[in-house]
Amino acid sequence: MNVQVRRIGNSEGIILPKEVLERHGLKSGDTLELREENGGLKLVPQPSAEEFARRMEIAKQRMKKYEVALRELAK
Repeated sequence: MNVQVRRIGNSEGIILPKEVLERHGLKSGDTLELREENGGLKLVPQPSAEEFARRMEIAKQRMKKYEVALRELAK
């Protein structure tokens, strides 16, 4: 699939086809990380602030649950 770099206001950008956005569960306002890999470009969706907070809460719960084991592993 080809997309074209276009002028968008005072910037340059690309327009992602609706089908691609739907297939990947993306919507206007979502954040994507742009990575340069092997001479190419890769867009990777980033979690929303709510999803990030949820993941951090899970991580905190797991760290507390396995605190003793994690301390031993850190030695």
